[in-house]
Amino acid sequence: MSDQRDQRHQHFETLAIHAGQEPDQATGAVVPPIYQVSTYKQDGVGGLRGGYEYSRSANPTRTALEENLAALDGGRRGLAFASGLAAEDCLLRTLLSPGDHVVIPNDAYGGTFRLFAKVVERWGVEWSVADTSDPKAVREALRPRTKVVWVETPSNPLLGITDIEALAGIAREAGARLVVDNTFASPYLQQPLALGADVVVYSTTKYMGGHSDVVGGALVANDDALGEELAFHQNAMGAIAGPFDAWLVMRGIKTLAVRMDRHSANAARVAELLVSHKKVTRVYYPGLAEHPGHEIAAKQMRAFGGMVSFQVAGGEQAAVEVCNRAQLFTLGESLGGVESLIEHPGRMTHASTAGSALEVPNDLVRLSVGIESADDLLADLTQALG
Repeated sequence: MSDQRDQRHQHFETLAIHAGQEPDQATGAVVPPIYQVSTYKQDGVGGLRGGYEYSRSANPTRTALEENLAALDGGRRGLAFASGLAAEDCLLRTLLSPGDHVVIPNDAYGGTFRLFAKVVERWGVEWSVADTSDPKAVREALRPRTKVVWVETPSNPLLGITDIEALAGIAREAGARLVVDNTFASPYLQQPLALGADVVVYSTTKYMGGHSDVVGGALVANDDALGEELAFHQNAMGAIAGPFDAWLVMRGIKTLAVRMDRHSANAARVAELLVSHKKVTRVYYPGLAEHPGHEIAAKQMRAFGGMVSFQVAGGEQAAVEVCNRAQLFTLGESLGGVESLIEHPGRMTHASTAGSALEVPNDLVRLSVGIESADDLLADLTQALG
């Protein structure tokens, strides 16, 4: 990889293609090879070539991805994991001890909520819920042993917007770390570390991979010491990204900027259609001027992303029927791929939040708007809504 100091003047689109991606020294291959290898020959005991001894600890393909991730977010250290939840688990076990407290958002991915409520809580970590779009509510939720303030922005599935800079100041005053799940935005649309966040979390399965063909996760830290701690736990716990998965994520990142531009443009048109549809009672999209977080989103995001949620007149069954009638929008979980997806969060991605403060409306439909023709997507939604 080129010296990162030489890359500070480069734009995102250039970094996405070149950071960590130097041509292979042996062959000149312009794409990093897939080092599908578990162990490495040592030049004498302890004589490691390039620092590689065992692929759980480090692998050249994963290293290329991790350097790329750090460059894209302007961070000091990037780490690639087997899934987004594996990244979250490593982060929480690095930052927290039994008796510590975490503030989590009142709208978040169901798997994240499950991790706190069913796994981390059993370890003796306490958590409480706050509306992270309201800095006062976050401040009031802090406790003496609060070590982490956890944020999703835009949030999943209600597309809530949090003022990252404001919460970074509140967390810093409390001696806590601000963690931002930036999955919905991607580093192309939003740069949490530049706004004061300590760590950024991604499911690279989503927009980073972008093609619904890989599962992965990532952390990017803004501090060398924290980066070393995370790397220690990554190796100790072992939920690393395999070389082929790392290669697929790198392949996706190269087109992230152009894809996000199209996702955002298509989603804006979808939101406009839904706002005017008689069977839609509410639309959640930060690009709409009436969205309560619109001004903050416009300040901290390059564009408003490809996720749109809406509530349907007629209740839960009507929402389920819309999902079932869609044809071009594929009924399925996940998001961020080139193809458009539709789902019912209450019965699918967010079923784990039922009965909690994070429970989602039962008439809610969530869309991951792909990069197909916007006209075709609008036609499909119009027929699905009936």
